[in-house]
Amino acid sequence: MSDSAPDDAALRDAMHRVRTEIGKAVVGQDGTVTGLLIALLARGHVLLEGVPGVAKTLLVRAFSRSLGLDTKRIQFTPDLMPGDVSGSLVYDARTGEFEFRAGPVFTHVVLADEINRTPPKTQAALLEAMEERQVSTDGVTRPLPEPFLVAATQNPIEHEGTYLLPEAQLDRFLLKLVVEVPGRDAELAVLRRHADGFDPRALEAAGVEQTVTPSEILAAQRAAAAVTVADDVLGYIVDLARATRESPSVQLGVSPRATTALLAAAKAWAWLSGYPAITPDHVQTMLVPTWRHRIRLRPDAEIEGVSVDAILTSIQQQTRVPL
Repeated sequence: MSDSAPDDAALRDAMHRVRTEIGKAVVGQDGTVTGLLIALLARGHVLLEGVPGVAKTLLVRAFSRSLGLDTKRIQFTPDLMPGDVSGSLVYDARTGEFEFRAGPVFTHVVLADEINRTPPKTQAALLEAMEERQVSTDGVTRPLPEPFLVAATQNPIEHEGTYLLPEAQLDRFLLKLVVEVPGRDAELAVLRRHADGFDPRALEAAGVEQTVTPSEILAAQRAAAAVTVADDVLGYIVDLARATRESPSVQLGVSPRATTALLAAAKAWAWLSGYPAITPDHVQTMLVPTWRHRIRLRPDAEIEGVSVDAILTSIQQQTRVPL
């Protein structure tokens, strides 16, 4: 692969080839793969939620390998400390001075595995990294490498031994993707691969190869950011946001940060689909995954079993779409 500046079509083809490579290791999660690509293009982060055993960790590992990016895995546990994530000052007896030992967050793709199994104080160690793409320790700010993406996995909150992610933490994720149990045919294909000797720990043996360079990823991010948007589509996003704040079932609607997140996600999806400008369809496609984790329901709505996804779908149906 050449590091010379490729055109948009070549960049787009390279990003689409990532799907093929991931498919060598993961079956039946095409929507989640698309979500990861959109987050990467929009310079955002992803929260993957699903029951144990639906290949969330394998998916992120295959994604990183197909992009040729360095990745580090952090297993979040109840006793994990903030310094175990971001790094800490360590005393060097030879020099008599403290030196900074970088934590696993200093990489391109951070796999924050089971992030809701550690207390909020340790989850908060990722806040600055995710928002500012830097880590500050003892008054010194250290930049993180580019591209940088946090892919966090969590089990549904009704499972024992988990902690609710604070709103400030959730708001740092561009997308929340629900990783479903695969359908029968997909599960049968998974079983056939394992019967034929597939080892999820050996992605190289599975044939997952790098399809893009880091410079091409950065170029694709710039191209996605350059997608144009008309004023009436911007107004449509604002109207959707205001509708969440006025919904009788919602205690806390989305913030202005959520509107910019939806804009970025819609731009990335439009670019990946080959459109020079975003349309209301792109906004509608990205609405639920971009906003489902940013809304707090009223207690009575939760008791009645109302879901955030259903509320967002209803708001989308009731909000006037620009022609």
